Amino acid sequence: MSRIALVTLVVLDYDEAIGFYTGALGFTLTEDTDRGDGSRWVVVTPPGGQPGTGLLLARAKDDAQRASVGAQTGGRVGFFLHTGDFAGDHARMRDAGVRFLEEPRHEPYGSVAVFEDLYGNRWDLLQPA
Repeated sequence: MSRIALVTLVVLDYDEAIGFYTGALGFTLTEDTDRGDGSRWVVVTPPGGQPGTGLLLARAKDDAQRASVGAQTGGRVGFFLHTGDFAGDHARMRDAGVRFLEEPRHEPYGSVAVFEDLYGNRWDLLQPA
């Protein structure tokens, strides 16, 4: 059996990113290990997520990586956060300062609203139908 375990998200600062993902989005800091060379292995997982699946927050190390922060998917929605309580999570995230780019929509596939993370990466908050 194969599965995707981690997806790397390039960030400018570990602690700033941890604060956003754990505070505003309600993720859990699963691992934060100093790698001894100034870098860290930082993994955050969404609430209620499948064990072993998460985001690896990787600090940009050079100009090319810094230029990709917030634009890893070329301005498209690149990340999808599923929820079982769309209205509750939308309100909690909005109250925590998350920037939503649209009002919630109710589509045949579910309730959805696009938001940006702290660097401008676009996400769908989605409750499947």
